[in-house]
Amino acid sequence: MSTGPQAALIGDAVGSRGASDRVRLHARINAALEAVNTELRPSVPLRITVGDEYQGVFAHVGEAVSAALRLRLLLQPEHDVRHGIGWGRITVLSDEPRVEDGPGWWAAREAIEAVAHDQQHAQPHLRTAYRLADDQDGPDPAALNAALIARDGLLGAASPRSLGVLRGLLAGMSQTQIATAEAVSPSAISQRVRRDGLSALVACDRLLAEVR
Repeated sequence: MSTGPQAALIGDAVGSRGASDRVRLHARINAALEAVNTELRPSVPLRITVGDEYQGVFAHVGEAVSAALRLRLLLQPEHDVRHGIGWGRITVLSDEPRVEDGPGWWAAREAIEAVAHDQQHAQPHLRTAYRLADDQDGPDPAALNAALIARDGLLGAASPRSLGVLRGLLAGMSQTQIATAEAVSPSAISQRVRRDGLSALVACDRLLAEVR
């Protein structure tokens, strides 16, 4: 059974072969997937497929982009993950077990392979890429990938404490609430938000979520 165009997302852990406790890594990834499934309600829930690779399907590209950011924040700083997002038709080959194929998945696989290549060469902070299936109209890859490169660059330069502040901002907490939780002054949080570009990341997340 073929569906209309959807956003396929493929993710995996960066450098997972060197993880000292792969059982714990698997458990953390699974917990992060469950949290994002609860928040974003993908068309096909995110689930681990083999090893530390996982996948899911979203109605819109913006939702998949939001999921990629939240999964990174849930797993950092201990672990990092990379993602490929593809927009295109998806074919369901079987329901039990769930097996899917089609241009949307081929595009997502091409995207994550591009991330793996580029992070070893020209873009060491890159963790997310988007591809459009050849037979499909959809969000412009050049514009979206430019935004993803910028977002991943800011995330890659953020300290663990800044990542914690960003989690709070994305959860809707005020800077005063975050300061109380971190046991620091509100001015310290305000300075961190300005210095590390966290407000830009929040705005980027909001705008990218609207991509259809």
